[in-house]
Amino acid sequence: MAGRLRAPTGRYGGRSAEERQAERRRRFLEAALRLFGDEPGYGGTTVAALSQAAGLSTRQFYEEFRTLEDVLAALHLEVNGWAEQAVLAALTAAEGLPLAERVTVLFRAYARDVTSDPRRIRIAFVEIIGVSPRLEEQRLARRARWVDLIRAEAQAAAARGEAAPRDYRLAATAFIGSVNGLLHDWSAGWVDATLDEVVDELVRLLLGMLRPDGWTRGS
Repeated sequence: MAGRLRAPTGRYGGRSAEERQAERRRRFLEAALRLFGDEPGYGGTTVAALSQAAGLSTRQFYEEFRTLEDVLAALHLEVNGWAEQAVLAALTAAEGLPLAERVTVLFRAYARDVTSDPRRIRIAFVEIIGVSPRLEEQRLARRARWVDLIRAEAQAAAARGEAAPRDYRLAATAFIGSVNGLLHDWSAGWVDATLDEVVDELVRLLLGMLRPDGWTRGS
């Protein structure tokens, strides 16, 4: 299909066309979370099945999206956005805390958000993989945002004398890979631990990166 069908304009039932469009889009994304994030998954879902799950028509689907890939892309960004909002709120609340307490607050907020619904984990770490070059670029771009956040925290800690001063680019990239992998495995039931134990392990890993053996404050 060359492009989306045009949605109707004007007010209906007391709501504007924009409000109705936003509601339809939300219903498609909620249905996609159910289908892509559980069974049958993204690869097993059709436009007709998604439309039926949303309680809408295929015509309405094409008024909002061009392809199912567009839906997955939007959902992946939304899941990451929820987690990012949780982390930024936690960082604001942790302002002024010592480094160990601050990073514990950060990762507890992130872990609780992304694991609050197993379907979010699947969207973020499973369904997005290998779909297309476009979605791979999006996945890596979103991961880069998390890397930048860790680097910024590390550099700020180093400036305060709470961490070793160095380039954290590679270390932060490796650490984010560990976070994603461990949380995915935990959510899949492959790690015999509580979520708090998982968070504590991630905090130890990060602190070990920031404070290597032999480093002392002020050195």
